[in-house]
Amino acid sequence: MTAERAALVAHARQSIARGSKSFRAASRLFDPATRERAWLLYAWCRACDDMADGQDHGGTMSLPADPQARLARIETLTERALRGETDVPPAFRGLHVVAAECCIPRRYIDDLVAGFALDAAGWRPRDETDLLLYCYHVAGSVGCMMALVMGVAPDDEATLARACDLGLAFQLANIARDIAEDAGAGRCYLPADWLAEAGIDPADLLAPATRPALAAIARCLADMAARYEASARHGTPALPRRCAWAVLAAAGIYGGIARKVAADPARALAMRVYTSRAEKLRHVLTGWRFAQRRCQLYGTGPRDPALWRRPA
Repeated sequence: MTAERAALVAHARQSIARGSKSFRAASRLFDPATRERAWLLYAWCRACDDMADGQDHGGTMSLPADPQARLARIETLTERALRGETDVPPAFRGLHVVAAECCIPRRYIDDLVAGFALDAAGWRPRDETDLLLYCYHVAGSVGCMMALVMGVAPDDEATLARACDLGLAFQLANIARDIAEDAGAGRCYLPADWLAEAGIDPADLLAPATRPALAAIARCLADMAARYEASARHGTPALPRRCAWAVLAAAGIYGGIARKVAADPARALAMRVYTSRAEKLRHVLTGWRFAQRRCQLYGTGPRDPALWRRPA
């Protein structure tokens, strides 16, 4: 490892330690080479997300005053990094390294940046299809890139579809958990037709009179997340054992968030749902057991045709 690459990996390790305890816990299960590449990819995603939302490794989100300028900076730094320019922030230099080492197709990088463009434009979903397309851009594309980091071939569409499903599951869980937080930042990822059918005013999303209806929508999102999580697990037989372990642990940790929202959506609207340290450890241990038996548990059968498919 060159000194420059080692410095980029160290920066990425610090980024995931600050930005996501859940992903950090799962990433420790990878073999060293895969772990470093996962960190490098995470650091770029985290840097872009922070630029878009005016955050510092997550935390309280605010609606930026200059979203288009922030988007332009993400686009410019990403393009310069992929050209191999070195006078860009470490997270972007790391993207160049991991994209080259893992032969990540440019389409997935562009698809994620397109998700930030939707937020910058103040976009809101009209229906469920819109919602899932957004989830693909901001998370499903990352799932595909992470699969490539784990050694999945770029033309292995069946496994990439399952990896995309895991990203969709994570994002749906996030949306279900963060309805109140997003509303406070002026954002709403709930389909307009769902709100209209439930009699919820998008301009007063958290109104007490319609809180029960909003809680029902949160539960619906959490249930959707569970379906995509279940589908994603069927991609693990194609992965090396340690990668399957990490994926199954992450699915358990983030799936646990969705399950808590589904169990008590009204509470999720009032306070942030999270998985405790003990719960994370339990999911790590369960993930190991499932990884040993993944071929028997999950097989390689066809994906449910009723689930949404990412653009070709």
